[in-house]
Amino acid sequence: MTENIKEILNRPTCSVEELGRLFRLSKNPAYEAVKRGDFPSIRIGGRIRIPTAPLRQMLGVEPDRQKKGAE
Repeated sequence: MTENIKEILNRPTCSVEELGRLFRLSKNPAYEAVKRGDFPSIRIGGRIRIPTAPLRQMLGVEPDRQKKGAE
């Protein structure tokens, strides 16, 4: 199942694999980039999560904001 880039970036965090898809990196290079500090990351238990706010800033995109009351 492939997620849309906007769907990934609109969540608070993403996985390293999703980060790799965003930047067209395979799994190992994505983990290596995180380990080097090329991308900000947080560790929760044994999992590594990538905050998407800095990614949006790197890419120059804004999150989709849903308008209240709009249908």
